[in-house]
Amino acid sequence: MSTQHVEFLVEEPSCEAFLRLVLPKVIGTRTFEVFSYQCKPDLLEKLSQRLRGYAQRRRKDAWFRDHVRVVVLVDRDGEDCRKLKAELEKATSDEKLISRSRSVTSWFVLNRIAIEELEAWYFGDWEAVRAAFPNVPANIPRKREYRVPDGIAGGTWEAFERVMNTHGYFGGGLRKIEAARAIGTHIVPSRNTSQSFRAFRDALESI
Repeated sequence: MSTQHVEFLVEEPSCEAFLRLVLPKVIGTRTFEVFSYQCKPDLLEKLSQRLRGYAQRRRKDAWFRDHVRVVVLVDRDGEDCRKLKAELEKATSDEKLISRSRSVTSWFVLNRIAIEELEAWYFGDWEAVRAAFPNVPANIPRKREYRVPDGIAGGTWEAFERVMNTHGYFGGGLRKIEAARAIGTHIVPSRNTSQSFRAFRDALESI
């Protein structure tokens, strides 16, 4: 398969805003589209129907079958990561589609989980956060509670909002889409320390 186009299914508009700025840095000249849902339950509820549509199109359209891949990206949100991944994998296999977990060469669907939430990827590239919001201090990633982006306790978006509030940003509450666009502009994929971002990036680069 020579991938020319990638479609992303994500759970909320802020993730879509972030990916539209970051993806060209990862997949190069390949075209892509991002489809966002209202929330994670909305995406999970509609995932089987969406995958069924992809399966039907693959049977009818040779170009689509040979040159398109699909990525499903959801937040863990405190759920059991293995159970959530199994749910995504089952939705894929039920439609007789091959996931990357089953084949690293002939996959059609890549299922990935942001641990804990998209904001963990912000903590993973604090230089990008500081480029967008220069009042935040450089030493945040060196503090014990933020040292491991995917292991921040109590919810990463809440932690990110607290840091922003403390240093004069988003006093009325975190505006997720605005933050995603501001930070996504400055993200450098190769320097991100979030393991879940690295897994996402590496899988896309393997295309």
